[in-house]
Amino acid sequence: MGTRLTVATEPRVFRGASVQSRLLGLGLRHTVRPLLGLWAHLPFDVFPPNLLEHAARLLPVHEGTSWRHVQLDGCPAEWLRAKGVDDIHDGNQKAILYFHGGAFLTCGLNTHRRLVSRISYASEQPVLNVGYRQMPYEPIAESVADGVVGFRWLLDQGYRAEDITIAGDSAGGYLAFSVARAVMDADLGRPAGVVALSPLLDVDSSHKAAHRNADRCQTFPLKALERFTEVSLRMDTRRGINGQRVCPVNMPVDDLPPTLIQIGSREILLADAELMANRLVQAGVPCDLQVWDRQVHVFQAAASWVPESRAAIEEIGTFVRDLAAREETASTPVTTVPRTAAGTKAAAQA
Repeated sequence: MGTRLTVATEPRVFRGASVQSRLLGLGLRHTVRPLLGLWAHLPFDVFPPNLLEHAARLLPVHEGTSWRHVQLDGCPAEWLRAKGVDDIHDGNQKAILYFHGGAFLTCGLNTHRRLVSRISYASEQPVLNVGYRQMPYEPIAESVADGVVGFRWLLDQGYRAEDITIAGDSAGGYLAFSVARAVMDADLGRPAGVVALSPLLDVDSSHKAAHRNADRCQTFPLKALERFTEVSLRMDTRRGINGQRVCPVNMPVDDLPPTLIQIGSREILLADAELMANRLVQAGVPCDLQVWDRQVHVFQAAASWVPESRAAIEEIGTFVRDLAAREETASTPVTTVPRTAAGTKAAAQA
């Protein structure tokens, strides 16, 4: 029988599933899920060209969005601003570092530009969207290294570590936590917060296999995640780093910044989200675990026609803006007025 992890704080459950979201789930269950199941049972590794990334060049972005290419040391990125969003040159001291999903095997800047533009608009902050190196050419450790380079790029532009929110979806959620840990361990500062959308946080699938959602997910069959585990471990072995990489659910978390995790109620990755939220809250780290009723994996990407997706992005925007407001309040000096006799009398009369 599937299990549910008892978290140290109750998740916020967003109930109700629109017709659009249910149709999306039905479509994924009868297209993407069977294809991933077929891939999982192949007797050999097949990694087709990243066709999604090439096709996504045609996708429109949020109205008024602008972006420019940034070449990081090792991978491409793009500096993106939604309509009306300033960057540090115009006085906006806050920024987001974003990592796309795709199981470390597919997707990229093109596939996620639309989602990132909406997050930029909702958060009122510019975004560095990183096209990190992926398997089967590079192990996950190199993806994390590219994320740290992206964080350093923002520091070089003048942003402070405490003004940078690190975000990502799916595999990008893994990177959001891993990069936050890496930059703190490198004494680069503590980020403002972490935002993880349908995050993959544990390469080991054993905990997911015991979860109640093991066979309920509309996107991923368990076998596909187990195959992903094998691929990632073979990459680590090939590079001589087997056993050295630590997944977010196993890393030290007591000093991590406030976190927002959004996940669909039937996702197989709910197991990872619950485990991570439990560890964070027990360590005293503020964590808002949002469980969205019957929403699919990274449903936020369907904001053009799914109302729950738009609502979730607004939640992201509120969380990021609140982080910025909290930092400004903390950095505002408190002015004390000397207590004179006159002042005390005036206060008493008031």
